[in-house]
Amino acid sequence: MYRFEPNLRIPGPTHLPPGVREAGGRQMINHRGPEFAALMARIDRRMRVFFGTEQEIILLTAAGTGGLEAAVVNTLSPGDRVLAMPTGAFGDRFAKIAGVYGADVTRLETEWGRAADPAALRAHLAADADYRAVLLTHNETSTGVTNPVAALAAVARELAPGALILVDGVSALGAVPFEMDAWGLDVVITGSQKAWMAAPGMSMIALSERAWAAAEEARMPRFYFDLREARKSAASGQTPWTPAVAVMYQVDAGLALMEAETPAGVFARHAACAAATRAGLETLGFRLLADPAFASNTVTAAWIPEDLDWKTFNGELKARQVILAGGQGKLKGKIFRVGHLGAVNLDDILGAIGVMEEVALGLGRPAEPGSAVGAAQRAVLAAGEIHPVAAQGAPA
Repeated sequence: MYRFEPNLRIPGPTHLPPGVREAGGRQMINHRGPEFAALMARIDRRMRVFFGTEQEIILLTAAGTGGLEAAVVNTLSPGDRVLAMPTGAFGDRFAKIAGVYGADVTRLETEWGRAADPAALRAHLAADADYRAVLLTHNETSTGVTNPVAALAAVARELAPGALILVDGVSALGAVPFEMDAWGLDVVITGSQKAWMAAPGMSMIALSERAWAAAEEARMPRFYFDLREARKSAASGQTPWTPAVAVMYQVDAGLALMEAETPAGVFARHAACAAATRAGLETLGFRLLADPAFASNTVTAAWIPEDLDWKTFNGELKARQVILAGGQGKLKGKIFRVGHLGAVNLDDILGAIGVMEEVALGLGRPAEPGSAVGAAQRAVLAAGEIHPVAAQGAPA
């Protein structure tokens, strides 16, 4: 199989559609002028739909981790008690950020590969509900698990009504249904390089009214990430500091494509690609890491078999332009991950599975020619979801 570009199957940065890539090459504009204000307004309007909020979307020039840091320092003070529910490397990172800035962090740990349990949260808060914030990860990129944020937030709001609910939505928002307002979330963060089909460099964040009130009282140090300044500037169509204009062009173009596809179409496409990925990998003999009930629609993690020379296998995949991601943290060297988010379509997934099948056969592994691709196709048909082509057009 020959490809002019790699089949980039990592969970970010993701493939750029042609229209989005072209948008990033447009000439600069005055970031204090009316054209930039209109750009900000379009991004805000279109992105609110995917956040499920009526709150404004604040744009930060930073990767997703910068957004997580902004969420912490704008709502908390040193010494505040914070409950973190890490289910993988990125949930662990969220907790570490809070700790670095002086929060008193309690960790309610979950085995990697499983989802955070609302019942465990209920039991914990029933015994101790004196927290200023609860940190949740919607989609744990390192394990391919999507946590039940709505259920977790409901428990937190019931038993710890004074606690702010901060959600890392970096690797799922824009690819799966999400309802910030309806679920009672206070801060939600995402990043441009994931489902939004743009280059890295922008973090998008929304705050509830009570989170904005908390921002006035928070005493953690902040300057570049002071969201009060960002909100003040946004009121006049500007950012307080120089923005990543080219990345904003791309986010705007990506949102135009997503709007044309409709949110329902975007979500169905991601669900179809996820189902195909999981079925194909399992047919090739790979054991999936995630609890099937909470398997992610944006990234799938699988164990590396003990009898597989992963370096050789992965090297052959790279030679055929299929690029996968390795494990992180304590799963490094034990799993691999397949990203299926952003500008991904069924052909991309079938192509990747087909190459993996070809390489497996070439290395003498037990596999029936055509079986993995066939299983992937059948999984999509069984789900009733056929969305073979991702939005690829030019920006509106």
